Amino acid sequence: MPTVVVPFRDENAKRRLEPVPEEARRTVAQAMLDDVLEACSAVAGEVVVAREGPQGEAVEAALRAVERGPILVVNADLPCVRARDLLTLLGALPEGGLALVEAEDGTTNALALAAAHLFAPLYGPGSADRFIARAERLGVPALTADIPNLAADVDTLADLERLDGRLGPHTSAVLEELRAGMTR
Repeated sequence: MPTVVVPFRDENAKRRLEPVPEEARRTVAQAMLDDVLEACSAVAGEVVVAREGPQGEAVEAALRAVERGPILVVNADLPCVRARDLLTLLGALPEGGLALVEAEDGTTNALALAAAHLFAPLYGPGSADRFIARAERLGVPALTADIPNLAADVDTLADLERLDGRLGPHTSAVLEELRAGMTR
């Protein structure tokens, strides 16, 4: 069974969800994390929530304790993810290499790694291309997997609305609470 690392920043969570108030943004972020963790726990031997500092550093720190692969790194803002999506990403993992799921904006939403040393803190704009290029430099196989629920990240309120009907139960409930609060 794989180890799963989920980077999560609860401080200043989901700032782009404005005009949603800060407390509600934290609630949305926690609900999305809960949905991701529910999916991860169904397929993982161990799930580690990495909370230290920037995303790349948090993942790097968590991976120091991982002795063997495979490893999944799954962002906390993927509230549509289901266990089958994670199994699909694991199934796409080339032997000795890495597989990733790219967000619409070219960032990286999820990684499958054969071993921890294949990771580097490359997150940010264009990170999917940087992860693939790193694999090429290391001489290991790499591929991009098309898994819609892992590609569907939430950065804005419009993203939440667009994904309604596909959201996990925790995020769906929070979205309903937000809607109720906005209509008062």
